[in-house]
Amino acid sequence: MSTAAQPRVYLAGFDVFRADAIERGEYLKRLCLEHGLEGLYPFDNEVAEGLAPADLAAQICRLNLAMIHDADAVLANLNLFRGSEPDSGTAFEVGAAVALGKPVWAYFEPQGSMRQWLPGDENGRDADGYFIEDFGLPRNLMLACSWAGCSASVEEGVTALSRYLSGGSRV
Repeated sequence: MSTAAQPRVYLAGFDVFRADAIERGEYLKRLCLEHGLEGLYPFDNEVAEGLAPADLAAQICRLNLAMIHDADAVLANLNLFRGSEPDSGTAFEVGAAVALGKPVWAYFEPQGSMRQWLPGDENGRDADGYFIEDFGLPRNLMLACSWAGCSASVEEGVTALSRYLSGGSRV
């Protein structure tokens, strides 16, 4: 845990791709502050100007990983993005946080288990013939079995994560 007065929380998610990404980040950080947390938003990083796209991408990756390393926890937007799965970058950040021993709190709109909301046939196969996970979990088992908890919205998630980090129970 951070030695600062407020636990530092990395705000992972595809929110950075929104048209109002800066405003969204400010909202998320205010929400954290209202619950005794310091929100760390990827756009808080200062990136060098004039870099080639691949160099800029590499710098953003390094800076975001450094933020995760310095955070006490990660709050991850695992809503579906561009298809039937959460954003792959967010999933990577969750994995990095778990590897570093940081608690992750997920939030997403509830839809039931993957088998309930992913289209499939009576044998549990999707349109491409792949089996759909059927563990009764709302997301892939690697995500669902590694988070400290999950909530239905970011507002509920911030509240629950704040309680969790202050020694409250898992929700």
